[in-house]
Amino acid sequence: MDKKKLLIYTLLILVSLVWAGSFIAVRLIHQEISPINLGFLRFFIATPIMVVILFLKKKKTRIPFKEILPLSVLGLTGVTLLYTLQFIGISYTTASTSSVLINTNVIFIVVLSSLFLKEKFTLKKTLGITISFFGAIIVLLAQISNEYITFKGTFLIGCIFVILSAICWAVYSIMGKKLLLRYDSFTITTYSFVLGTIFFLPIVFPEIINVIYSISIIGWVVTLYLSLFCSVFAYLAWYYVLAKNEAGRSAVFLNLIPLFTIILSFFIGEVPTGFFLIGAMLIIYGVYLVQKN
Repeated sequence: MDKKKLLIYTLLILVSLVWAGSFIAVRLIHQEISPINLGFLRFFIATPIMVVILFLKKKKTRIPFKEILPLSVLGLTGVTLLYTLQFIGISYTTASTSSVLINTNVIFIVVLSSLFLKEKFTLKKTLGITISFFGAIIVLLAQISNEYITFKGTFLIGCIFVILSAICWAVYSIMGKKLLLRYDSFTITTYSFVLGTIFFLPIVFPEIINVIYSISIIGWVVTLYLSLFCSVFAYLAWYYVLAKNEAGRSAVFLNLIPLFTIILSFFIGEVPTGFFLIGAMLIIYGVYLVQKN
């Protein structure tokens, strides 16, 4: 293996590991910082850094005002709603369950693509979606029966929030696909970060000032991890990889996220059952089949 491929594969594994760690991070402080405030702080810190990097990269930074509506949809679905729903879901479920269920976003992307972009719906995609669907059912049933989950109703609500966040990412991906035909992906992402952060403001203001002063050291460590590593480093590394490697080959590595999360979840006392692992593997395999098309 040459040095270029080694660097690409190393970055892909690191990105998957960093994003897997985000589920653990949110679980660690979900009782200290509300999901909405955590989502806002994550992007309040990350967005200015992304803006500076965008200008330093000397990409085409100006986008016509006529694109404000689709960009606003991207900011809402890819930042504000996505992470609010995801963080709420993680706080009500477990890190491993959330990471597995969020992986279903690929399924929703395929479905929406066939409906709105008229992309071909193949037999292999149908098989992948079906396998993932049954995997999700097994994951839910396995976790509900797990002895450390005591609030079953709340757990199910959390699962619904995670799935809704997966749908948000699918909408973001479909809406962004048309814009990516005209503008650079990093530029689009940065604009989404800016608008998504702005959309948080009416919700978090004015309590966010008191929240900032009350955050513990661990809370700040987690917040900075989500901002600097999950939002800045991971996105930069991801776009670098996409520029050097095939998108399909790169996307397959994202299936490592739930696997890494399951492993990391042992450190916070989450012990997955055998049935959960079977369901998780079915979802991952189903997603893999979909991505192979």
